[in-house]
Amino acid sequence: MVWVRSEYAGALAVVSTWVAALVPWNVTYSSGVSGGSVLFVRFPFFQIRYAFGVPVARRVSVSDPLSAVAFQAGQTIQAAYQVWAVGAAVLAIAVVVAAAYYHDEARVESGPLDPVRLLGGLLALSGVVLAGATYLLATRGFPGVPLPIGVVFLLLFGGVLLTVDRE
Repeated sequence: MVWVRSEYAGALAVVSTWVAALVPWNVTYSSGVSGGSVLFVRFPFFQIRYAFGVPVARRVSVSDPLSAVAFQAGQTIQAAYQVWAVGAAVLAIAVVVAAAYYHDEARVESGPLDPVRLLGGLLALSGVVLAGATYLLATRGFPGVPLPIGVVFLLLFGGVLLTVDRE
């Protein structure tokens, strides 16, 4: 079964990578936190935290993976944030490769690696790493249920790109 025609594989790889960078990999709603609720929307390169009814917290805050790791230092969920930073780094490499591929397709395709398979592998690896971060969030005492929305997209995009018939 062919999911994508080979002549469209490069465009799909670039667009899939850019979409993956824009979709939140994790959304978590936690209630009962300091008398209120908190919604975390974690994108690959930043998170947005919305606090509802928490008197000591800013209503909305934004942080990048490294700042979030530093903020969670010494906490049980610090490992989840460290794994998130690794997943974001892998995806950042994919975004750089996709930008180069978009900018100079012929040059990138003449290189030693198939860029479609490379991007597929990077997206799949990022999905696996961020799935690990989701697991750690769920098992390290973080209140709420993390929904791995973007993880599903990363794994799906990676799988499709890795199985494209490149003729």
